[in-house]
Amino acid sequence: MAGSCCKYPISFSAFKRSLCMTPRSSGPHSRPPLSGGRFGERGVQEGCWATRPSTLRTTGSYRHHLFSYFSHQDSMSESLQTCYLYLNQTSRSFAAVIQALDGELRHAVCIFYLVLRALDTVEDDMTIPLEKKVPMLNDFHTYLYQDKWCFTESQEKDKQVLEDFPTISLEFRKLGQEYREVISDICLRMGVGMAEFLEKKVGSMKEWDQYCHYVAGLVGIGLSQLFSASQLEDPEVGRDTELANSMGLFLQKTNIIRDYLEDTQEGRAFWPQEAWSQFSGHLEDLAQPEKLDVALHCLNLLVTDALHHVPDVIAYLARLRNQSVFNFCAIPQVMAIATLSACYNNPLVFQSVVKIRKGQAVTLMMEATTMGSVQSIIAQYSQEILQKVSTTDPSRESTLRILAVIREKSSLSQSTLPPRTHHLSPMYLSAAMLLAAFSWQYLSTTAAQSQGSGDTQGH
Repeated sequence: MAGSCCKYPISFSAFKRSLCMTPRSSGPHSRPPLSGGRFGERGVQEGCWATRPSTLRTTGSYRHHLFSYFSHQDSMSESLQTCYLYLNQTSRSFAAVIQALDGELRHAVCIFYLVLRALDTVEDDMTIPLEKKVPMLNDFHTYLYQDKWCFTESQEKDKQVLEDFPTISLEFRKLGQEYREVISDICLRMGVGMAEFLEKKVGSMKEWDQYCHYVAGLVGIGLSQLFSASQLEDPEVGRDTELANSMGLFLQKTNIIRDYLEDTQEGRAFWPQEAWSQFSGHLEDLAQPEKLDVALHCLNLLVTDALHHVPDVIAYLARLRNQSVFNFCAIPQVMAIATLSACYNNPLVFQSVVKIRKGQAVTLMMEATTMGSVQSIIAQYSQEILQKVSTTDPSRESTLRILAVIREKSSLSQSTLPPRTHHLSPMYLSAAMLLAAFSWQYLSTTAAQSQGSGDTQGH
């Protein structure tokens, strides 16, 4: 029930889920979140973090210093430590990049993530009747200032962020006012948007943009405002909501495109009807073998639509000055462009889960630390898409036009870009994020083994 509740117990059993980059399994009625939640995590990443030993050699020399880098956790309050435990439990891969952020911004983004994760859990839980869910979504931002509010009736796998919401809201109220205002505002706007789309299908392309804005664009806007509030980035980063919105829409559209089969098999429809109705009477029919040609036409139309956000992504990233913020923002975007390249004109989208290779994902994470590298990655995958454009595809001309724009934007000179400030080298930070992920995976495995041993002894 909602109201006063006891603190949710924490133990190492919370880390049973290993840090993988495969798409999370969803309940039969859950909606596609953005990041393991709303930070683009689902759909744009693949493969497990656990890679071959040869892949890890580059991080070995950093091991001693990186454990010191993450030792700030030892000085946290118990409630803040609990929040980071929830972060690692619910976000998998993005826990690593959040924990590599500089200074107090790290805590603000952690709490921002958990608040939106709790909101998303309410939206996903189809056991909550609409007459109860709609007011909860609309009022969720007010719960941030109610020290005992929690919800203990959720059946979702991440229900602990609702059951122990008092811990999260406590740390929220400890944040500076500049952070609280941003988080509360985005929570309000996202909750209202979620409530609107509970019973509303994504019909037009405009509604597709609107839905993606509510569940992902607002996240990009909120994060940008947090970056500026921390003074690690210029005020203009937080003010330019158009570019920030595009950052979120690019990730979310990639998620939706990639997860066609999973979503349709579980009764969810997020491909816009305006697009698929040009090729089929029913969205799920695109998976039929005899519909392959028109299915690919629909797929390529949506990929082309998503690619229109890439120039904004480049412009946004070029404006960033802090290295940890740049890494945080750039890594999901290069994962997304790689995923779109893998999906474009690919029949497997309608037959299975399209994945980028594990080693490819790790390489992208290690390389996406400078604007030049990011532009090179974007140019590489744009060229891959160009080579797959069919002469008979209905979206061919539109696809070629946006790829030409991306090629121009991704080849601009670096001489006009602002200098980037950082306490650690880009490679060091990438290694830090990888090591964080490996460490949590080790804890997960150890915890699972310990619990299994305890269960055996108990029986």
